[in-house]
Amino acid sequence: MPLLSPLLYVDNMIRTQISVDESLYRRAKEFARRRRISLAELCRRSLEEAVAREPDDKPWMSFAGIFEGRPNDSTTVDEVVYDREKP
Repeated sequence: MPLLSPLLYVDNMIRTQISVDESLYRRAKEFARRRRISLAELCRRSLEEAVAREPDDKPWMSFAGIFEGRPNDSTTVDEVVYDREKP
């Protein structure tokens, strides 16, 4: 893989700005320092954890692809998923 010039480096990060009180800022900086990560990385991890705890609007998708089935199994999807015979 060829090395890229730092000027050509592209990532998927979006820069944002937040405001926190001084006490939280100091505690967060110390927390991050003890874990040898940046404050930005602590924020990313914390946001990821908080968002992951939110209920998904499609919880059934977590099961997609983990079950085996037959070609005509989808004919009963309304009955199985929505507890009704037809949409």
